[in-house]
Amino acid sequence: MKHRIVVLGAGYAGAFAAGNLARRLSPADTEITVVNAVLDFVERMRLHQLAIGQDLAFRGLADVFAGTGVRLRLARVTGLDPERRTVAVTGEDGDGVLAYDTLLYALGSSVAHHGVPGVAEYAFDVTGRSSALRLRERLAGLREGGTVLVVGEGLTGIETATEFAESRPDLSVVLAARDELGAWLSPKARRHLRQAFDRLGITIHEHTGIEAVEPTRAIAADGTSIPADVTVWSAGFAVHPIAAASGLEVAETSQIVVDRTMRSVSHPDVYAAGDCAYAIGENGRPLPMSCASAGYTNMQATAAIIARLTGCEVPTTGLKYHGNHISLGRRDAIFQMVDGDVRSKSWYLGGRTAAWLKSGVLKGAGWSIVHPTFGMPKRKRRLATAPDRAGIRAAA
Repeated sequence: MKHRIVVLGAGYAGAFAAGNLARRLSPADTEITVVNAVLDFVERMRLHQLAIGQDLAFRGLADVFAGTGVRLRLARVTGLDPERRTVAVTGEDGDGVLAYDTLLYALGSSVAHHGVPGVAEYAFDVTGRSSALRLRERLAGLREGGTVLVVGEGLTGIETATEFAESRPDLSVVLAARDELGAWLSPKARRHLRQAFDRLGITIHEHTGIEAVEPTRAIAADGTSIPADVTVWSAGFAVHPIAAASGLEVAETSQIVVDRTMRSVSHPDVYAAGDCAYAIGENGRPLPMSCASAGYTNMQATAAIIARLTGCEVPTTGLKYHGNHISLGRRDAIFQMVDGDVRSKSWYLGGRTAAWLKSGVLKGAGWSIVHPTFGMPKRKRRLATAPDRAGIRAAA
């Protein structure tokens, strides 16, 4: 019987990993199934563009995996039993249970409300296509002079605020930052960022934590009321509680605790990649939830799975950041280099060249997903021994 590999999630981490596994493992020995809740691959890094009214092309996952041998199950994951090695799902075909021998958990993350009153009821976000489309509809209905408040000074908040201000100069865009805007950037890059905000007419409220969101305003920690026709919440990400509820060892963030090879420390037939993996980088710190982390962790997880199944030595892939790309609309961006401790170096690249590089990064990430097997080479690896479900858990 074939070794059953189930990949949960077809985002940047899951879709690429499934294609890589199909490209490198023989279908004579393995069966790969991807479970995803929506029909298309969603470029999450571009959802702020979708929200402001730009048209994006989405590629159907059925087309992405056509001819690869990867099976696609359109369903939402509702439960996980790592002891029985089963996944509970629900979809158009009803409820079902999938059995696995190796599981790659890559369900990603969603917006973190942090328990702030009113966020769930009144705020919008750009962490998923459905939520971005709801925001798109709301913004389309705003008249000239309407106010959009973006909460959060991280990469998502900065890119959202600048994209909105550039695309809709008729709106008043405001950003609420808990700390100093761009505090992690080098001094020159920070000046570039502020100049971009000034050029786009974005109002900044620094050292302003939002304690409540209401239909037409947000309330800061000091009691200040910030008017807002629309509030966009971009103050962090949270992972789904399914992993924690299943009995897998998780961190305080509910991310799955993994070893250097992205293997669960409590259940060796489970691997994690992307935002849901609590992985330690080369600097000794947990990897942040980001597209870059999705790339590092999925490459490491797939390399480890393939090596262990084929009896090879497990390689290690790099878990080191080199810099941050930050879009500031379509014609401006910042590329900030960082050192081994993720501290900004003095050198940065800004302007149209940086925007061109960021566009290349986005196109490259999208291309790698749309071409998951890179041509399907003729020679693929066979498993070291006949699949043995009883022995996989004990394998080192």
